[in-house]
Amino acid sequence: MPLNKKDLLEIQELSSDDIKLIIDTAVSFKEVTGRDIKKVPTLRGKTVVNLFYEPSTRTRTSFELAAKRMSADVINIAVSTSSVVKGETLLDTARNIEAMRSDIIVIRHSAAGAPYILAKGLKSSVINAGDGCHEHPTQALLDMFTIREKKGRLDGLTVAIVGDITHSRVARSNIYGLTKMGAKVKVIGPATLIPLEVERLGVDVHYNLNEGIKDADVVIMLRVQLERQGKTYFPDIREYSMQYCLTKERLRFAKEDAIVMHPGPVNWGVEISPELSEDKSTVILEQVTNGVAVRMAVMYLLSGEKATAS
Repeated sequence: MPLNKKDLLEIQELSSDDIKLIIDTAVSFKEVTGRDIKKVPTLRGKTVVNLFYEPSTRTRTSFELAAKRMSADVINIAVSTSSVVKGETLLDTARNIEAMRSDIIVIRHSAAGAPYILAKGLKSSVINAGDGCHEHPTQALLDMFTIREKKGRLDGLTVAIVGDITHSRVARSNIYGLTKMGAKVKVIGPATLIPLEVERLGVDVHYNLNEGIKDADVVIMLRVQLERQGKTYFPDIREYSMQYCLTKERLRFAKEDAIVMHPGPVNWGVEISPELSEDKSTVILEQVTNGVAVRMAVMYLLSGEKATAS
């Protein structure tokens, strides 16, 4: 069945059935990514445009690989060398791209709400690859895919999200998605980096890392987003690391089989101790692998086709 949506703008607008459909579809596409020939004709004849106004390695490359593995044509637009530098508006840029008969536009933008502007003004499908401090829906979907793959379920699990909750679009999308799927979510960090009244989203708040990750099945560590902070929220990185860097010793407070995740890029020694980089609990690279499959599923379902990995 199709997703019955033109765009993917936020996790908040998805139902639990929508999330399950995307994750289930991604399972078949992950099988494709493991083949010797990693290509299917699923989106042959379609054109996908990556329009990134912010730097990206994992997300942009993941979308490009996902589209190419489904035989779509892919265009990557470098905003720094486009007509944007001449004063062209976001919507004008996107309309010109659509006029060249693009089918899907993947956008990352520093302004929250930018994907909505495009979705309202375009017939092409729009996928939000991160907008300001608002949401990053495909990251949350690949996180949920990874958790279900490792744990067999989402319902009933305890997931601890640690770090810069205030400025993290990943945290927000994961909170919406995980709570919809029946998981218990805890957020942990300095009081200055946790939004006021975040409890209204159905999460528990903790300021002590050891207490917060106690009995957690999953620990998601977040990068401190200094580029989005207009003021100082803590004395310095060293002090932050002393309080909130995840080490093997601290991980013992979580469940014995807990997994450690991070959306990347990781600042080793700040968010996660380097000793955990090769630990069996750390599944960060598996998240990256799963991201391609999830983005294949999203683009496929938005195309309105019945999913198949043949």
